[in-house]
Amino acid sequence: MSPTTLTRTLVSSLVEDAVTAPSMHNAQPWRFVHRTDAGTVELYGDPARGMPREDPDRRGLHLGCGAALFGLRVAAAHRGRHAVVRLLPDPEDPWHLADVRLPGAALEHDGELAALRPALRERHTSRFPFAEERIPAEILDGLRSAAFLEGCRLTVPGAWHADTVLDLVHDSERFESADAAVREEIAAWVRTGAADEGAETEGIPEYALGPRQYDVTSPVRDFDSHRLVPGRASAHFEKSPQIALLGTVEDNPAEWLKAGQAMQRVLLRATLDGLSTSLMSQPLEWPELRSVARDPGSTTGYVHMVIRLGYGPRGRATPRRPVGEVLTFA
Repeated sequence: MSPTTLTRTLVSSLVEDAVTAPSMHNAQPWRFVHRTDAGTVELYGDPARGMPREDPDRRGLHLGCGAALFGLRVAAAHRGRHAVVRLLPDPEDPWHLADVRLPGAALEHDGELAALRPALRERHTSRFPFAEERIPAEILDGLRSAAFLEGCRLTVPGAWHADTVLDLVHDSERFESADAAVREEIAAWVRTGAADEGAETEGIPEYALGPRQYDVTSPVRDFDSHRLVPGRASAHFEKSPQIALLGTVEDNPAEWLKAGQAMQRVLLRATLDGLSTSLMSQPLEWPELRSVARDPGSTTGYVHMVIRLGYGPRGRATPRRPVGEVLTFA
């Protein structure tokens, strides 16, 4: 057997690492195909797992798939393989998001990717209160560098713009509360153990919701607006949340996939730096709010994610679909 041969066991292990990535409402909108003869792993988006009301352009879907793609690259580097990625390889199929070839031994710079591998299973979204302790500048610089390596920008807003973003969060909450279709779409992905809910291997389980906020000071989305979880605890959250904005110059599917990879790289780097993280797309789901999220002093043209950072509970792992459901061999 050639040393570059991709066995089923190897490909399965790569995908198992890749799907630890975050995705909108933990919908896991990805599908992988291993073309055995070509030695290529193909990544497809699954529009059936999209959010028509909250994500009509499927930007969030692309971000999640981009995060899974980056996880695949990390897993390959950990196993001594260099991943060669081609984004959007088929103009006739917009859901064919990437081709990944693993032709041989990892390159020297792949060591940075391999070092992130432990964080794939340590990173969990935390919707719990963080401490007021400020993050050192050198750590924030490292996170900016992580985004830059993927062709994206991570902006840490100053006090006035951070307040603007937090105001947008509150505005988006009001928009959401007035839109029954959006609320129903969210509720469809919350798992409380009720008999009529979706599969337990997807969606947001009750234990990952976190407590309600006494005073809404932190950009943490409340996925239980329907009050499906009785007796859920409440807590005071940090009064001065630390956030970063991830963005790109352009706004198209290729850039969304880059942003997803950058997002995962930032999250994994933050995890290894001892930070807890959560993602907030709520104010970016409304076009009239998303344009305001951009810092006018930044060269970033479009914001794709608000990342909350801090010191606090890591949160628990949320379920993932079995590899056999997301990977096929052809």
